[in-house]
Amino acid sequence: MPDDHWFEEVADHLQSAYLRYAFTRSTVEEVDAVIEDLGLQPGDQVLDVGCGPGRHALELARRGVICLGIDISKPFVDLANESARQEGLDKLVKFERMDARRMEFPRQFDGVISLCEGAFGLQGGPAALDVANLGGDQAILKGMADALKPGCRVLVAAFSAYFQVAHGDTSNDDFDLMTATRHEITEVKNPEGISLSTNLWTTCFTPRELWLMAQTVGLEPLKVRSVHSGESWTDDTIDLDRAELLLLARRPE
Repeated sequence: MPDDHWFEEVADHLQSAYLRYAFTRSTVEEVDAVIEDLGLQPGDQVLDVGCGPGRHALELARRGVICLGIDISKPFVDLANESARQEGLDKLVKFERMDARRMEFPRQFDGVISLCEGAFGLQGGPAALDVANLGGDQAILKGMADALKPGCRVLVAAFSAYFQVAHGDTSNDDFDLMTATRHEITEVKNPEGISLSTNLWTTCFTPRELWLMAQTVGLEPLKVRSVHSGESWTDDTIDLDRAELLLLARRPE
């Protein structure tokens, strides 16, 4: 069973309302990039870490890719499995409740993704395992690396420390300079429109830090670029003005 995690309360309240947020609107374009970056073909097997309600895994399944999505939120997993059943995709994609910090899938997948801060980058605050707030995210990245077949690739999204420093709203959130973790208190609404005041802890990264973390778990980093979920995934550069970074790495042969 998963350990308790602060994000569970948020996800349990949001449920399907998660898919109303603007950052979920470019799923098709994002999966186009996933397929290109990971070199996927129909019949390949992909692990989606922190899958939420399953939007990326479901879109991959529509294209013939076999997917397993894992998430710590049971309501998200249940929603994703129901969507797969309704679309007739349940032979291609399934979803399981799991703590990504403790996943074990040795050499099982042709590609691994963790997008839109689904698990990686949400290990701060009460979930932090150490003073520097690296242990949880490093454990997730190690699990993703281990899940890859030799020669296959991983794609990981992380919130950009550059963006936070350049554009962070210091009146509305608190940014810890030691752990690079942004803490904010925000309102989230469930499908019935009922609001919940909740705490969010998002860890931010530099491109160099992601590169080094990938090397530490035995991956070969290939590229880091700036993206913004729901807006822009097409550029190939790093800048201060997009909220996320996307790490592409491979497991050596």
